[in-house]
Amino acid sequence: TFTQDDAEVLEEIKDLLTEEQILVSIAPGKTLVWFDEVLGRNLKVIRTMPNTPSMVKEGMMGMCAGARVTDADMALVRDLCSGFSQTEVIPEHLMDVVTAVSGSSPAYVFMFIEAMADAAVAGGMPRQQAYKFAAQAVLGSAKMVLETGMHPGTLKDMVCSPGGTTIDAVCELERMGFRASVESAMRVCGEKSKKMTEGK
Repeated sequence: TFTQDDAEVLEEIKDLLTEEQILVSIAPGKTLVWFDEVLGRNLKVIRTMPNTPSMVKEGMMGMCAGARVTDADMALVRDLCSGFSQTEVIPEHLMDVVTAVSGSSPAYVFMFIEAMADAAVAGGMPRQQAYKFAAQAVLGSAKMVLETGMHPGTLKDMVCSPGGTTIDAVCELERMGFRASVESAMRVCGEKSKKMTEGK
């Protein structure tokens, strides 16, 4: 498996690699074409973008395969990853989007949890308890999206009673630019990933 700074290592071992070995990259910005150029030949390369929730066996990983990778090769790598991450095969041009929507997004979610916990602490809740309430709310909400198959907007509407507390909070988030901030952050992240891919 190769990471962002391993071009020198790849140069050193490229002559030892066989056509049957599968190289799995977790390096942002290193395209399948880049591997062909560094290796000087077309070997079996799978480019991936994992995320840190893999540490607790709840990862999400985008994968794209070089021309020599077979369906059996891809199935093998997906099976190896299944113990710590879900996987989706995507076209390579979407890898920068994967970086923004799952590779980097745990940081956004951690900030959201921290902000909710800070507000709970300001309301008098002990810090550790606040983290537990906030984190479980995020975990349970994400599970509802995945398991019900319902649109997130529909699930949001189900919590918003007419004239209730939640709709007031939702309106305040909208007034403060919550959605626009998330969309802007993901755009910036994706653009930076694209620049890394292009070597800029």
